[in-house]
Amino acid sequence: MNAALTPFVESMRVAAETRLPGSGLAWLDAARNAALQAFVQRGLPDTHNELWKYTTLRALSQRSFSVGNANAADLTVPQTLLPQIAADAARVVLVNGVFRTDLSILDKLPTGVELQPLSRVLRERPEPLRFLLGVHGDEDDGFTLLNRALAADGLILRVAAGAKVAAPLHIVHVGSPGESETAWHLRSLIELGEGSSLDIVEHHVGEAGIGHLANLVCEVNLRDRARLGWTVVQTAGSGTSLLRRSDCRLGEDAVLDFHALELGGKLARHELRVDLAGARSRFRSRGAFVLHDRQHADTEVLVTHRGRDTVSDSLWRGVADGRARGVAHGRILVLPGADGADGGFYNKNLLLSPDAEIDTRPALEIYADEVKANHGATVGQLDENVLFYLCSRGIPRELARRMLVRAFCAVTLDGVEPALLREYCESLLSAQLPETSA
Repeated sequence: MNAALTPFVESMRVAAETRLPGSGLAWLDAARNAALQAFVQRGLPDTHNELWKYTTLRALSQRSFSVGNANAADLTVPQTLLPQIAADAARVVLVNGVFRTDLSILDKLPTGVELQPLSRVLRERPEPLRFLLGVHGDEDDGFTLLNRALAADGLILRVAAGAKVAAPLHIVHVGSPGESETAWHLRSLIELGEGSSLDIVEHHVGEAGIGHLANLVCEVNLRDRARLGWTVVQTAGSGTSLLRRSDCRLGEDAVLDFHALELGGKLARHELRVDLAGARSRFRSRGAFVLHDRQHADTEVLVTHRGRDTVSDSLWRGVADGRARGVAHGRILVLPGADGADGGFYNKNLLLSPDAEIDTRPALEIYADEVKANHGATVGQLDENVLFYLCSRGIPRELARRMLVRAFCAVTLDGVEPALLREYCESLLSAQLPETSA
């Protein structure tokens, strides 16, 4: 282990001495200890790891964190967003990594939907989670190992076969400042039965102040003919390091429709892995990040076509101002036997400052026949000719600039439902756009 990682690693080792939910179970203790030892040996991912090539963790490695927040239950949380669509929706709130019963609304969960916090399941009925928590993956990086070792809460969500859930489920992650820097590790499971349907609105909110480290891992399993609509709105606090990994597996004719709007956080990274395992499964993703000052956002969309006649279609946009840095990596892997696959990843980016930077890396790996696969990426500035045209029609230059940037990103919100949610996302996007030209 690199000695430079000592402050962070040591703080995590101390945190591991805390009694976690489920402690005392031989298989769970063994799995946690093995993951922690692997993390201590491996340390944090560095730029030699291809998936972390443009995201350095040097500053993070010099910080130490206390894990969890014993006072989370006493925190005052402001009204969460999306009140206009929440009237008929169930809501789950986690504050600083702790499930809050008092802020959650679970009595609106329809028949066929089972939702419990991980902490409760580990205390009351942990055995069914043995495979989820007790097996290490070959592609686990340092943060995934740390999550396996220290996850104290999360969500276990199951939808019964054939259940059609009309109202969206609202999941809110709140980072509330405390007296010291804290870290929390959440592990979640989302499982949709055959022919079921569900929409999730996941929101990350936070206040400016002392920084947090949030390490979230989620496994999503869509059985045959299941459909999941998943919208992520990220407005975390300015001091937050938000690291997420989502592993999604789709059965035959399953559909995953994913939207993301990344606006907050000091460091925000999402590694989205999608395995199109079943024949005719489909994945569609749309996303945008808008960055200011020294914000850093890293989006990794890794799609594997395994079944026949599978489809993936991804469109992502990035905007960076100030000294911000964005990363967009889209990889399409077509395995042998995945004949008839159709995959696409397109990423366009705008630099609004000479000091801003965006790195984009589309990639294709094809090992099957009769395949359609396309990718494309651009990084540039606003077209001065278009700006001149708008200004010649009497539109002030700064307003014209904002209009163009807004239109550039707004295309990724097409398909967000319901309409009130899309309008809310558009308002957040508008508020994030720069006020003055570079």
